[in-house]
Amino acid sequence: MSDKNQTLLDALESRFAKQLLSSNLDLGEITLEVQSDALLDVALALRDEFGFGQLMDLCGIDYMEYGQADWETERSSSGFSRAVSKGIAQEASDSRQRFAVVYHLLSLEKNQRLRLRVYAQSEPPCVASVRDIWVAADWYEREAFDMYGILFEGHPDLRRILTDYGFIGHPFRKDFPLIGEVEMRYDPEQNRVIYEPVSIEMRVNTARVIRPQPAH
Repeated sequence: MSDKNQTLLDALESRFAKQLLSSNLDLGEITLEVQSDALLDVALALRDEFGFGQLMDLCGIDYMEYGQADWETERSSSGFSRAVSKGIAQEASDSRQRFAVVYHLLSLEKNQRLRLRVYAQSEPPCVASVRDIWVAADWYEREAFDMYGILFEGHPDLRRILTDYGFIGHPFRKDFPLIGEVEMRYDPEQNRVIYEPVSIEMRVNTARVIRPQPAH
C-alpha cells in the first residue's frame, strides 16, 4: 500500500505543482495543503481526475496556541505527552494561520484515502464551499461554521446546526470558555427557558496526567 500511495503522491505533486503549499506521506496517509484560492480547482480535479468521489468527513481546526498546554508535558517513548517546549510551540503556532478546514476523501475505485487541508486567509475566516463538488459537505460545512465560525462562501444555507439560533460564540474555538457564556434553565414561574450568568468556576480540558515515579 505504501508504494501505491507514493505513486499517487508523485502524481498529485506533479498535477498540482502550482497550487500545493505542502505535501507528505506520513504513516501511510497522504496529506495535501493547498492555497485557499485554488481549493475548488484542486477539489474538482481530485474528484474527476483522481477518482476521489467520496467526501468522508470535513472538519474545522483552530490552531490558536498550537502545541501548547496548560501544564508542561513532553512526549515519552511510549507515545504519551509529557512536555512541550513553550518557545518552540509558540514559534510553530505563530508560523501558521489560525483556522483551517480539513477534508477526508475516499476513492472507492482505487481503494485509497487522502487528506486535504486549506487555511482560511481572511477575518472572519472564510473558504469556498465544496458542496457543489461533494454534496455531503452540506451539513459538514454548517457544523464547521457553527463550532468554529468558519464561513463557506457559496453555501446555499449556512446556518447553525448543533447550537440554537440565539447562541453566542463558537464552542470549538480555543478561546471559548469551557464553562460557556451563560447558563440556561427552565423557569416554572415564567413558563419558559431563561438564560443566566454562569455559576460554576472556570476550568480547562487538558488532562493532568500524574504517573508514579519509577522505583530506585
